[in-house]
Amino acid sequence: MKYFIYTIIFLAVVFIGISAGKLDFQNLMEGDSANALIVIAASLCVIVLMVILLVSRTISRKHA
Repeated sequence: MKYFIYTIIFLAVVFIGISAGKLDFQNLMEGDSANALIVIAASLCVIVLMVILLVSRTISRKHA
């Protein structure tokens, strides 16, 4: 499960990198740039959730 979580985090970072390449700083809220911003925001949420999951699993192991 631990490697699966790390794989998801890695894929989210890859999606952020790909989407950052599609950003047009002149028109951030139009076309592909808007989609890229949505993907970046969603990927950041995934990373935060996976880190929370890792921390909670670590805490539950220490309590058991």
